[in-house]
Amino acid sequence: MSRVSKSLKNAKVGAFFFLISIFVQFFSRKIFLDFLGDEFIGLASTLRSVLGFLNLAELGIGTAIGYALYKPIFDKNHGEINRVIALLGVLYKRIGLFIFGAGVIVSLFFPFFFDDIPFSLGLIYFVFFSFLTSTLLTYFINYHMTLLEADQKGYVVQVYFQSLNIARLLLQAAIAYYLQNFYIWIIMEVIFAGFFSIILRSKIKQRYPWLIINSKEKAEIIKSYPDVIKKTKQLFIHKMGSFVKDGTDNILVYALVSLQSVAFFGNYQLIFMKLTGLIKITFAGTGAGIGNLVAENDKKNIDKVFWEMMALQFFIAGFFSLAIYYLISPFIVLWIGEKYILEEAIILLMIGNFFITMVRSPVQHFQNAYGLFSDIWAPAVEIIINLVISLIFGKLWGIFGIMLGTFTSLSLIVMLWKPYFLYSRGFKSSIWDYWKGFIPLVIVFLIAAFIINFIFNNFLDLTSTNFLEWCINALIISTLVLIIYGSLMYMSSQGFRNFYNRIQKLILDKIKKK
Repeated sequence: MSRVSKSLKNAKVGAFFFLISIFVQFFSRKIFLDFLGDEFIGLASTLRSVLGFLNLAELGIGTAIGYALYKPIFDKNHGEINRVIALLGVLYKRIGLFIFGAGVIVSLFFPFFFDDIPFSLGLIYFVFFSFLTSTLLTYFINYHMTLLEADQKGYVVQVYFQSLNIARLLLQAAIAYYLQNFYIWIIMEVIFAGFFSIILRSKIKQRYPWLIINSKEKAEIIKSYPDVIKKTKQLFIHKMGSFVKDGTDNILVYALVSLQSVAFFGNYQLIFMKLTGLIKITFAGTGAGIGNLVAENDKKNIDKVFWEMMALQFFIAGFFSLAIYYLISPFIVLWIGEKYILEEAIILLMIGNFFITMVRSPVQHFQNAYGLFSDIWAPAVEIIINLVISLIFGKLWGIFGIMLGTFTSLSLIVMLWKPYFLYSRGFKSSIWDYWKGFIPLVIVFLIAAFIINFIFNNFLDLTSTNFLEWCINALIISTLVLIIYGSLMYMSSQGFRNFYNRIQKLILDKIKKK
């Protein structure tokens, strides 16, 4: 099966589960807010963010191991794959013990951190340690799934993870509706995490019968992979930057605004997380495919694939950004009520952060494939910019100020520095080659946004008083964006045309075989 075919399989599975999970996620969120309350959902979100901070101990090992697996997978070297997975097991078990210990220490400060909320310390500890237990399963049992992801078989993980996640949400919705019991609601997290671990271990044994599941390798194996350890240390700083961007927002909103605002912010965050999750699932096999492409070292093909990906990511980011701008507020009103609406300036910054996160994806994938993690100053600067602006302006302007910190750090480091680093160290070519391709994509997006906004304001009168009307309006806006932006991309971008023709050929070939 080709790289593109594997990526398409991941995409189909991801899209299928998205259609189901998006409904379940929003349906259950409404019930959780109504029957468990804004403050409890805000508490759960804040504790997840605290746990995200502890997960920094993972140090980016998963990414470094994925990088180390690309070549042995390409060469079908089962012995080396077993050794790399054994190394992952040794490292993850150490990290798991560290996270457990750090979690216990951090929890000692909860009486001071959560001193003014209407929940008992017993409940707070129960929620936190339930989340912690679910997380630790990844380090002690589920680490083998890194092989599936590196082998472009992420769809195997998604089928079972998403199925169990949907079942968990439905059961938690029933518990919230009928029992309003926080403890039973939380314990479902642990139970379903355990089910996932059992099923995943079974499926890995089936897919890779030659894989040594319980390796006898000891800590000495670490010395055999100095390059992996070196890149892991570099990735730790990068992971810090990602955490500050993605993981501190809930904590900052709680600290600078209020616990209830965490739930308000979390409603919008859920929408962007689901869209980002859909796109990541759709392209789950892309990173591994690029790793194999770089291993082949065909520079002409590498450049061609990079610009196909860049054009595609621009189209996806632009399509969803434009659609969200017109549809998100009416959706929030129908979903959970007008009181949960955030101001337009905050929404625009959220969309801006989402857009940058999407279009940076090809650069990030190729950096990972080349093992380019040595620019540890970049995430350090990103952290400083993000936190300084978020703390100063978050105190003044609330959620808008916190979002401004994220947007500024992304714009300066991700959009300006990262492409330069990839082109100078990975592609070994001039950065102007990047900007000559990137700037026209930005211009096309801005032209499309201007045309669509003009049509929306002058020719469309779309109001949503129920979900049916909202769906019809969503279809109208999506079609408008698809036709205008898609046409402009096809006319102006060679990379977009190449990708379109490649997919068209794959589809026609499948039809002919049937």
